[in-house]
Amino acid sequence: MANAKNVYGKPLQLCCGNTGFTREGFCYVPDSDLGNHSVCVIVDQAFLTFSAQRGNDLMTPRPDLMFPGLSPGDRWCVCASRWLEAYKAGVAPKVNLSATNLRALDIIPLPILEVFTSEPA
Repeated sequence: MANAKNVYGKPLQLCCGNTGFTREGFCYVPDSDLGNHSVCVIVDQAFLTFSAQRGNDLMTPRPDLMFPGLSPGDRWCVCASRWLEAYKAGVAPKVNLSATNLRALDIIPLPILEVFTSEPA
């Protein structure tokens, strides 16, 4: 996955520590990742609550899965389909496009992601 690209076709940047499907800090999307955990987000309370209401509690630590639990302001690789679902519900979190995998574009149009970028123009 060292050659993974971000949404702009440049080298994928680190999202944060111990995140992503591979828990390497990058939003890699190996063939075994059927959820497409490609979007590097900066979670906020609205998104965390929304995700929990959809059956994916990202706030509760799960040591058995090497998952620390998230708080507002944390970065995490989320499924592109969940981010798009949150977008449609009006609760999409900010994204770090340098750390968002090109595979996110399989599901989310780039212009939509760009509206939610956390990076300066």
